[in-house]
Amino acid sequence: MSVLHAPSPPRQASRPMTDHAFQSDFLKTLRDRGYIHQITHPDELDAAAAGGVVSGYIGFDATAPSLHVGSLIQIMMLRRLQQAGHRPVVVMGGGTTKVGDPTGKDASRPQLTDETIQANIASIRTVFEKFLTFGDGPTDAVMIDNDDWLSTYGYIQFLRDYGTHFTVNRMLAFDSVKLRLEREQPMTFLEFNYMLMQSVDFLELNRRLNVTLQMGGSDQWGNIVSGVDLVRRVDQKAAFGLTTPLLTTASGGKMGKTAQGAVWLNAEQLSPYDYWQFWRNVDDADVGKFLRLFTDLPLDEIARLEGLQGAEINDAKKVLADAATTMLHGAAEAEKARAAAEGAFEQGRLSADLPTVELPRDEVIGAMVAAVATRAGLTTSNGEARRLAQGGGLRLNDVAVSDGAQLLGEGDLTDGVIKLAAGKKKIVLVKPV
Repeated sequence: MSVLHAPSPPRQASRPMTDHAFQSDFLKTLRDRGYIHQITHPDELDAAAAGGVVSGYIGFDATAPSLHVGSLIQIMMLRRLQQAGHRPVVVMGGGTTKVGDPTGKDASRPQLTDETIQANIASIRTVFEKFLTFGDGPTDAVMIDNDDWLSTYGYIQFLRDYGTHFTVNRMLAFDSVKLRLEREQPMTFLEFNYMLMQSVDFLELNRRLNVTLQMGGSDQWGNIVSGVDLVRRVDQKAAFGLTTPLLTTASGGKMGKTAQGAVWLNAEQLSPYDYWQFWRNVDDADVGKFLRLFTDLPLDEIARLEGLQGAEINDAKKVLADAATTMLHGAAEAEKARAAAEGAFEQGRLSADLPTVELPRDEVIGAMVAAVATRAGLTTSNGEARRLAQGGGLRLNDVAVSDGAQLLGEGDLTDGVIKLAAGKKKIVLVKPV
């Protein structure tokens, strides 16, 4: 049995993927909208996508009840695949979640119970149903749990069947392992097996559902190439890998990470209003890129919006926020979020659709405005709130507060709530109870 030694060089076209003359609608769309970073066999994949239905998958571990917006580019890749007449396969990591992907991590993930993992998968599925059409047709989306096969292997069987295809030399060369060890952070043997499990996922999916394409972020390139090689070596069948670029904001930050934490996709973790606000407040330089990646707007319309100058770029941001929120939460929620934001920020109105935080009355009335702003989530600390007030960025009922130590009183209530705002982008209603 052949052993999988050093990774074979990715067989990419000699010219950049952004200039590649693809024939398939799928790869042309990915190229034009900025999704492509690397492809293992671009010409073969292009021919397969132009000649019939391709089944492609992306794996998602179920470490929380919701994915966050950092996973949205992968969800949109599956959407583009289906829009081009192919079959998206969503692989939920019921098995791999028990191990934990070490990529980019300095510490092991906490181990979750089987019940928690399954509850997370059920919650996450509701988001995919907003972006994909599931069913039994040839291009209908499929969701499958890799625990269906990973949990059936005995330890000896897994080692005998697949252990001979991987060398420790190669595994140590993977960035997910090498960078962890270079930072002198321990990696458990459990985590060390993650890349084997992901490769076996591809082989199982190819056998069960004729999946020939694995997609993912650029940080998954090593794992994806490993799976491609495993399918081609063991079963001598076609297999392809495709990754997206590392997605960062114009300011250099990681997509989906804010000072207040992750931007969750489930409404239970983040309100449609806050989701709309996230997109409304993106950097001017990111508007065009995000419109291409995260909306279905035509490219010529995106080019027009991207070209807006000065204050007009805010109109493009509202279009982005409307489109992204409509796709996830529906048109009605997007309209409510926009109306609430415009009313609160542009017209100074209160709205029931604004984020509302209930706090004990004795922690609001008679308390410092800085402390209440922090308790309400507008700021991360009282010190930050005081500095914000000194700079004129903290507002109480649309009036700037110069002193964070100012005490709140009954007279600050309007219709039973106090309106607090941090800068021009964050607002919350505090309701004493």
